[in-house]
Amino acid sequence: MLDMQKKLTNPFYAIMSMPATAMGFALCVQIAALSWILNTKYGLDIHEVGLVWIAGPAAGILGQVIVGAISDNVWFWGGRRRPFIIIGSVIAALMILALPYIDVINDSLGAPSLIGVAITVALTMDLAINVSFNPTRTLIADLTPQGEKRTKGYTLMQTVSGFFGVMAYLIGALINNYFLIYFGGAFVLIAGLVPLLFIEEPKELINIVETKEGEKVLVNSETNTSEFLKICLAHSFSWVGIQTMFVYTFFYIKEVIFGYSSTAEIPNEISNNIGMNIGIAFAILNAVGFLGPTLLLEPLTRKIGRVKTHMFCVFLMAIGYGLLSVFGKTTIMLYVFMAIIGIGWGSIVSLPFAIMSEVVNQNKMGLFMGLFNLSVVIPQLVASGLGSFIESQPNKNMIFIISAVTLAISGVLWILVKEQQIPDSKNVDDPLKDKILDASN
Repeated sequence: MLDMQKKLTNPFYAIMSMPATAMGFALCVQIAALSWILNTKYGLDIHEVGLVWIAGPAAGILGQVIVGAISDNVWFWGGRRRPFIIIGSVIAALMILALPYIDVINDSLGAPSLIGVAITVALTMDLAINVSFNPTRTLIADLTPQGEKRTKGYTLMQTVSGFFGVMAYLIGALINNYFLIYFGGAFVLIAGLVPLLFIEEPKELINIVETKEGEKVLVNSETNTSEFLKICLAHSFSWVGIQTMFVYTFFYIKEVIFGYSSTAEIPNEISNNIGMNIGIAFAILNAVGFLGPTLLLEPLTRKIGRVKTHMFCVFLMAIGYGLLSVFGKTTIMLYVFMAIIGIGWGSIVSLPFAIMSEVVNQNKMGLFMGLFNLSVVIPQLVASGLGSFIESQPNKNMIFIISAVTLAISGVLWILVKEQQIPDSKNVDDPLKDKILDASN
């Protein structure tokens, strides 16, 4: 084990974050380019694009749970999470590179419908991302003690991942989405595989808690099922709104800001401009999202707790969506409200994982991380199935009305979640207190 891992130095936190960053980058490529390329190059309408987006989350329902459960109980290629990160990174990179060649693949296979090939590519890509996201996030819980260091692990993960996410959107906006796709394929492969050379996984999964006095102890680890379910329910409503934004913002920009109907063919110049606007909008979202966790959220969690901090961010995100639905008629206003929404985004992709990881059995973290992902993929299915409804609406601000309402419901549900207390050393049972873990173990 390298010294930086023993001491949990900041460079190690950054390295530990890179596999999750690779999957986050793949997701950014998917968000920035998938709807754009399906509509502008292959001519799919809103309903068909929604069907393509449904494929991945549908596969993720089984993929994350199965992979999580398996990874808790296997050991090969030098780890329990490592093999699935390797496999997922390779497949995700290949599927990203396949996006510009869906028509070529369709012709070479003699497939009767291009949408079938598009769904297959999207399904495989999203399944690979889902398969890898679980172990990359679970790895952080495996390598950090419960408490502030674990919170730091997840917030720094979002800082690193968000930084590269901003790069992804800026590449698409300032160069073009095709370059983003080719660059993204290479980046996902490198960032997913190389950091694993510097990480040693623990062979035994144990529940380590760092007390308020900084003492590391072993504690009994039982799952609090009711709290786990409350966290999942609250998180799920957030993702209905977020996925609605990711899938349909392209059509909002096309109709509301550029004045073209969702089914209209548009010149290449307009298509590129829309792609640029999407890139800038989501770059702003991610810029705030990666700066917020370290600069704002982590210090705030130490004062008011993780649950209250996250609840505040979710309500703020709902307000941002509501304002966007009313006033987001220009690109400038779109960017302004994306910045507000970005505060909530930074919290949603970091704090819930830290909160959830402390109410479940450490020995089954992969399984519960997979089950927790159902609060992401099922809402993604719901949002991706809204294509026909949104297409029938005369005003596409309905996209952000849906997001505002579901985020507001999520905020209310987070009120019901209890903050997990970090114990004082004096309150830890003596037999367990004697098992103080040295950082070198």
